[in-house]
Parts: sequence; structure tokens; C-alpha cells
Amino acid sequence: MTSTDTALQRALDHERAHHDHCRTALAAMVEGAQEHVVTGEDVSASGADAEVLGYRLRSRAKEMRELPPGPLFFGRLDFAEGEETGRALHIGRLRITEHPAAPPLVVDWRAPVSRAFYQATASDPRGVDVRRRFGWAPGSRGESADLTGMEDEHLGRGESRAGAIVAREIERPRVGPMRDIAATIQPEQDDLVRAGLGTTVCVQGAPGTGKTAVGLHRAAYLLYTHPQRIERGGLLILGPNPTFLSYIAEVLPALGESGVRQSTLDREIARHPVTRTDDVRAAALKHDARTAEVLRRALYARVDPGAAGDLTVPDGSYRWRVPAEALARVVADVRREQPPYTVGRERVRARIVRYVQERAERRAGPRTNAWLRRVERARPVGAVLDAVWPRVRPEEVLAPLLGDPAELARAADGVLDDEEQRALLWTGRAPRSWKSARWSAADLLLLDEVAGLLEHPEGYGHVVVDEAQDLSPMECRAIARRSAFGSLTVLGDLAQGTTPWAARSWRTVLAHLGRPDAAVVPLTTGFRVPKKVVGLVNRLLERLDVDVPPARSLRGDGELTLREAAPGAVPEAVVDAVRHALTREGSVGVVAADPDVPGLRAALDAAGIAAAGPEALSARVAVVPASVVKGLEYDHVVAVEPAAIAAAEGPGGRGLHRLYVVLTRAVSRLDVVHARPLPF
Repeated sequence: MTSTDTALQRALDHERAHHDHCRTALAAMVEGAQEHVVTGEDVSASGADAEVLGYRLRSRAKEMRELPPGPLFFGRLDFAEGEETGRALHIGRLRITEHPAAPPLVVDWRAPVSRAFYQATASDPRGVDVRRRFGWAPGSRGESADLTGMEDEHLGRGESRAGAIVAREIERPRVGPMRDIAATIQPEQDDLVRAGLGTTVCVQGAPGTGKTAVGLHRAAYLLYTHPQRIERGGLLILGPNPTFLSYIAEVLPALGESGVRQSTLDREIARHPVTRTDDVRAAALKHDARTAEVLRRALYARVDPGAAGDLTVPDGSYRWRVPAEALARVVADVRREQPPYTVGRERVRARIVRYVQERAERRAGPRTNAWLRRVERARPVGAVLDAVWPRVRPEEVLAPLLGDPAELARAADGVLDDEEQRALLWTGRAPRSWKSARWSAADLLLLDEVAGLLEHPEGYGHVVVDEAQDLSPMECRAIARRSAFGSLTVLGDLAQGTTPWAARSWRTVLAHLGRPDAAVVPLTTGFRVPKKVVGLVNRLLERLDVDVPPARSLRGDGELTLREAAPGAVPEAVVDAVRHALTREGSVGVVAADPDVPGLRAALDAAGIAAAGPEALSARVAVVPASVVKGLEYDHVVAVEPAAIAAAEGPGGRGLHRLYVVLTRAVSRLDVVHARPLPF
């Protein structure tokens, strides 16, 4: 063994000992947090403060107990200058210390001092002399991880290189849910992750650039940096479908954060079960921003300043009169102020009461609060309110609008033409009332719009929106209502837009989200998709009607195979491709047009190959409909009959965009099996 090997072995032994020490300290932290919760120690806290403290302690103890197994640190910084000179700081997913006042054994990756781990370079070392990265393997003897190697970058000497450890971490096989990228965050990703709480950021990310991971890590960073503000407002992560949410579900817990709401927009607006299906034209109109104006008109058509005559309010043996003209002025003034509908109704009530109060006080002096409440609740006041500004539910606005051509014509005049109005109306017999109505998915979106006109929904402090390129204007408006007083992280790729209303410009999306001036930051360097696959999809990108820069890949060439099969022999070719893929390490995703999925699963089953659906994230082989593969990734993708995938969207659809999504799900190897001519 050379002296260099001996020195390396000594360093590894030292780091392993430190990791064992950290594991012991973390166990003590978990036990201490739990004991603190059980005994209720903290004599200085009382009442509500003690309740809040107890909640936080219980939450922190739960988070530490539920941390997924893995290494407790992934990097180390040795500083040559600055406040940390002479210290070695280990960087991990969670701060670990033996005592709150003691120097940390591991520094949280989100701490300000940790930023140098991601941003330091040979030309700008940020005071760092040596940056060390660690290689880990699943632990033996039941332990969480084994340290297998390390690499040093001597930034103080002007040396900087990515190294094999980073490459291996990025290229690890993709089996199971999505992993965090705390160990491999790149400088441009780090800038986005650490953007301030008040900043809305839109990330145009090419496939494999880590945009989803950036959004999740930004959520973790904001929770760490602004815990009280985020806890007050809440943090919402919106994904495109439940399968995607399952895929990303473990990232935030792995980073030491829980309690974040992860949902889909469909779940957030679900006032009723979906029992009706719209045709393509009706759905497109309901997602169109113009429909918001139709709904607004339909709601406020119920406000009628002249619907009531004089108002007489009893006051013991006396009667106060509010002339019809004064009532009309009050209603008209409030209407011009454009408050939420429910707020407007109460504002009218308050001004009627003020009108009566002013006249009563001129006659008999100041009135008591009890007197004011009696006037507010007086039956004649309520009756007048119901006439000029009636109570209403969202369903009571929408059901007549979609069921009655005359009602729709009044609200849509000058907004939708006659043909569009006919397309928007419900088909079949109109329901007798909203209680018997059957609602489509797009109807629920319209109900949410009306509910937002009635009163502002309770919003979030921050919302992360993934696959945002597929949002319609009306969906954007629903999200904007939930983030009116917070900020957004908007993630997507215009080239992967597959809905009929998918955006071709981020400026359009951001305008509907209420953030027209937000910065749009492109990520074009891919860390997931191999170079050969990127070269293939960049050719397809040229045929898509979007202004998106071509991607480039830092991955190796990877493997790209085009397998032409005889007509009718595609299933057998797919079986052969899967068998070949199974001789290699990693997950296998067979992706096909939705109608072809059952036949392919049957062919694989007949060949003795167990295949699951996309929801089985840990399955070795999954057969996935092209419509739900967005956001997922597999080591080996078998893309079946690209022409069928493109054609499945129908004439004028987004078939080529769907195909672009399918081809970019491969992490290492892509097999394209086809009998029909390739559309690229």
C-alpha cells in the first residue's frame, strides 16, 4: 500500500468514525425531543405559547423519527479564510448536534454557510480551501449507509472538477419514488432554490434538468428559512395527477420536512363528484378565460339597486324610513367598489345601518352597540338585502347558466358568439335545480371561479406548481386565488404541453396567475437524459410550435435503439426489448398509446414477465399509458409505436408534444419499437 493509499484509508476511517458519532448524536436528539414532549418540560411557557411549543416539539420529534435511512452527510467544507477558518463543516440533510449550544456535527444543507458547497468554484472559492464529496452504499449489518469513498476538490489551489461521485449519484438506477438532489444541486439550481419567499419564479426546464427537484427543494428551503410565516400561510405543492404525487411524496420527508400539502388542482376544487363528461369543445370553452367574464355577469346580474321600495326600520314605538332612492345609491356605490359578492352584501347592510344611525343620533344622541345589532338584524333590513343583493351559492349561479339558453345569452352577450353559447350549454334535459345537477370536471372549475367571486378563498404562503405548461387560463385563475397574498414557484416545459389549452408562452401563463412580471429562468443543462436521447428529441423539438431552447446533456451518450418490427409483430418485439432490458440494472418503463396498454400487458404476462402499472413505483417493469407518464422516469424506456402515440391525440391535437414527453423519460437507455414510419 502506497503512502497515498494509507492516507486515504486513514481519512476514510476518520470520516466513518464521525458518521458513527453523528448517528449516536441523532438518536439522542430523537430521544430527547420525544422525552421533552412526554414530560412537557418548559416551565417558561404557558397557555397558548405552551400549546404551540408542544406542537412544534411533537412535529420535530416525528420528523426525526421518520427520516428515511441513508447517510447523515454527503459533503464537507474546509475553510481557508473567513469566520469558519480552520473548521471542517459536514453538510447533510439535517442539522445534528450534541447540544444546542455546541458546534454542529452536521450543518443543514439550507443553512447560509452551506451555500459555498454548491456555489464555490476555483475562480471564486468563497473562502473554501477543500470541498469533499462522499460516496455511500446501502449499509451492511443493518446500518443505514456505508462510506465507500470520497473525492476532494482543492479550490484554494485552483482545482475544481465534478468527479465520479457526483456522476454516480446522478446516474444511480431509478427504482422507486423520486429522490432528493441535496447532494448534487448545481449552482444555477441553487440560485432558484434559495430565491426569497416574496419572489415568484418561473422555471422553463428542459427534460432532465431537475426542475421538479428544484421546486421541492425550494419548498424545503422556505420552510427552513421562514418557518413561522410558512406555518401561518401554509405551503401547497400542486402536481398534475395522483401518480406524480406518489412519485415525489418522499422527497420532502427525506429533507426533514413534513406537513406540506401535496395535492392536485382537481382535489382542491372538488365541491362535487364528477358525474358528467364534456365534449372537447365544451371543455375548451369552460377552460377559456372569457368564461370568467360570463360568470361575473351572471352573478352580479342578481344585484338590483331598484328592486326594493322604501325601507322602514322599527325602533320601539318609532319607525325610521330609508327612501328607495337612498337605498339605490348605497347599492350602486358598493357595486362600483367591486368587493367580493358576499362582502358587498354585508357592506350594503352596514351602510343601511349607518344611514339609520346618523338620523337616530341627530334625534336622540349616541346609540349603543346593542341598538346597532338590533337594527342589523331587523327583519325589514334582511328582506331589503335579499331583494337588492340576494344570498347565492355558486351552484345557483352556474346551473341556470348552463341549463337555460336565455340566461346564458344575457350573460354571454358580446363575449361568446351564438355557436359557442350552444356548445357551452348542457346537453339533454336541464336539471330541475342545482341539487340534481350532474357536474363535469370543468364545471367544478367554473364553480370555483364563482366561489372566488363570492369571497376570497383562504390562500397559501407559497405554492409550487409543477407541469404548469398544461394549465388552462381558468386553472391558472384558481391557483392565483389561492396565492393572492403569497408567492409561487412555477415549473414546466412548454415543449411538454399536452392539454388542448397548453400554453405556448410563459408570459400568458404568468398573466393568468396574476404574476405578469415574474422572472422566467431557463434550465437547459440536463442531468438525467443521455446525450443520444437528447439529440433525438431536439430533432422533434424543431417540429413543435414553442419558443424553447434546445437541451444539452451532461450525461454520457447512453443507448438508443430503433427496432423496426413487421406489422402485427410489435408485441413480440416489445417482449424481446424488455427481456434484454432486464439483463441490466434498473427500472424498465414500457410506454405506449393508451389503447395499446392492455394488449402489451397481456403479451408480457404471456411471456412470463411480471409487469405492473405506473402506480407501482418500485416495480421492476411497468407498462405506462402515454397520457400519465409525464414527470416519471425509468432507467430503460421502451417506447412503443411513436406514430400511434402521436395520433392518439386526434387531428389538431398535441400528439407530437406527447411523444416528446414519452421519449424523454429514459435515464440511461431508450428502445423505440415501431412498425409504422417514425414521426421524427
